[in-house]
Amino acid sequence: MKKSIVGASRAAVAALALLCLLVSTAQAQAAADPLPSWNEGPAKQAIIKFVAATTTEGSPQFVSPGARFATFDQDGTTWVEHPIYTQVVFALDRVVVLAPKHPEWKTTEPFKSVIADDREAMAKFTTKDLEKIVFATHTGMTTSEFSAIVKDWIAKARDPRWHRLFTDLVYQPMLEVMQYLRANGYKTYIVTGGGQDFVRTYAEQTYGIPPEQIIGSALEAEFSYNDAGNAILMRPPKLLVNNNFSGKPEDIYLFIGRHPQAAFGNSTGDREMLEYTQAGGKGALMMLVLHDDPTREYAYGPAEGLPASNVGTFTQALYDEAKARGWNVISMKKDWNRIFSFDK
Repeated sequence: MKKSIVGASRAAVAALALLCLLVSTAQAQAAADPLPSWNEGPAKQAIIKFVAATTTEGSPQFVSPGARFATFDQDGTTWVEHPIYTQVVFALDRVVVLAPKHPEWKTTEPFKSVIADDREAMAKFTTKDLEKIVFATHTGMTTSEFSAIVKDWIAKARDPRWHRLFTDLVYQPMLEVMQYLRANGYKTYIVTGGGQDFVRTYAEQTYGIPPEQIIGSALEAEFSYNDAGNAILMRPPKLLVNNNFSGKPEDIYLFIGRHPQAAFGNSTGDREMLEYTQAGGKGALMMLVLHDDPTREYAYGPAEGLPASNVGTFTQALYDEAKARGWNVISMKKDWNRIFSFDK
């Protein structure tokens, strides 16, 4: 009996030792590869080389810790934007919710088409149509009220293709880049054409980025008092910041006051942000995501013969500029072995 107990103890010790070895090996492998969802190739190596060059003292590209900044577009760069931007889905849903309070919408465009769920008509909406919808659904309330509405919606709304929460459709490779940069002293910012207040409601939980590091299009805020005499901020239907195209570098300077060292985008709306980042020098990193994987996500451009798209347009001119300027174009199909965290 004693021998069997000793034998069992030795076996348990051996099993524990093996388990510890496996865990330590897995940890070592994870530490050795900060970007496991990236395939080996120029894009992955560009990120690793950039981090090494800008964080190693004595390197010509060294950037002091307090001056390390990286900017990320959101729609199409850090999460899915097709077939329509998530915030537009939110706005359309709000039209339906608010319709009972606005009987006139049943006979007034663009609200009439939204209430009737006329997809063909909605596909033809102009920028002015969308502005009317945004002003009708995003204003006339306090900033706190708007935040609560968005939080409730984002916690329940699901994408029609994957049937998952929109915040589940964040690109795992980009999350890894953000974490890798932060681990090396970088502050990461979302710089989006979408609504600043909309993104702020979920950015910290989804990306690990606090509200003050979200730069987006924004409405004005008006200081006032509620019926109880408490100070509040109201959301009037007045656009303060249009954070797209040249607005991105302008607002980066307004909020940060300096050039980023790295910028990630995916469309013509991000061109100026990448150009501004490169103008800062010091071995800056500029990257564009090319959606060329119709099986795992979507394929659109029209760069490199991909289908044309009004959502997240990546023109051949932008592709050619990227190649001429030494920017890195990330191929979803070739560079990412996993797109979402739930991918096997």
